[in-house]
Amino acid sequence: MQINDQNLLSDDEIKLTDELIVAYLQENPEFFNRQADFVTTLRLPDHQRGTISLVERQLSQQRHKIHNLEEEITQLMVIANQNEQLFALYSDLYLRLLDCTTAVELLDCLHQATTQLLSLDALKLWLVKPAKVSHSALINNNCAEIIENRLSKDEYYFGRLQQSEQTLIFGESNAGSVVLVRLMHNQEDIGFLAISSQDAEHFDPRMDTLLLGQFKKLVAKLLHQQLF
Repeated sequence: MQINDQNLLSDDEIKLTDELIVAYLQENPEFFNRQADFVTTLRLPDHQRGTISLVERQLSQQRHKIHNLEEEITQLMVIANQNEQLFALYSDLYLRLLDCTTAVELLDCLHQATTQLLSLDALKLWLVKPAKVSHSALINNNCAEIIENRLSKDEYYFGRLQQSEQTLIFGESNAGSVVLVRLMHNQEDIGFLAISSQDAEHFDPRMDTLLLGQFKKLVAKLLHQQLF
C-alpha cells in the first residue's frame, strides 16, 4: 500500500488553536498528573501582579466567586428588609382604610399614604361614573381613552406617560414615572388609580405586583361602597 505524502501534514503545518488544546486536555485528563513539574512551574499572566502560578489563579478565582456571592447575599438581605417594611406599611394602611366611614376620609387616607408614608409625588383617581363628592385626588377630565390605551389588556401600567396623558391626569407634565392601577369590582370597571414619582426609574414594568394586587382589590371594594 502506497502512502501519498501529499495527504500527510508535517508538524509545521499543524496550527494549534485554543479549541484543539482544550479538546486534547478534555480527552487526556491525566496530562497534568504526568506533567506535575510543569504544573508547579507554570506561570500565568496577571494584570495586577505580573505573573502568578496556576494555584494562585484558582485561589483568586475562588475569592472572586465568594466575593460575588457575598454581595448577592447582602443585596437579598436588603431587599428582604425592604419587603418586610413595605408589608408592614401595607398592613397598617389596610386597617386605616377599613376604618374610613366616608368617601372623603377614604380619599384622604389614600393620598396621605401615597405622599407621606410612601414618599411618592401624587395620587389621582379617575372614575368611570361621576362621583357624588369633591376631592383634590379626583380627576375631572375624561380619561376613558387612557384606560383604553394603557389598561385594556393589563391591570397595571408602569413607566412613562405622554405629556398629554400626564396633563389629563395630574394637571401638569411629569418627568418621572407612574403606575396606573385598573380598579374593578364584581367584574365592573370603577376607574383607575394613578400614582406618580419624581424618579423616572421608580415604577418599572419588572416590579412585583403581589402587594399591589391585594391593595387594588381592597380599594376597589371600598370605593364601590362609599361612592356608588
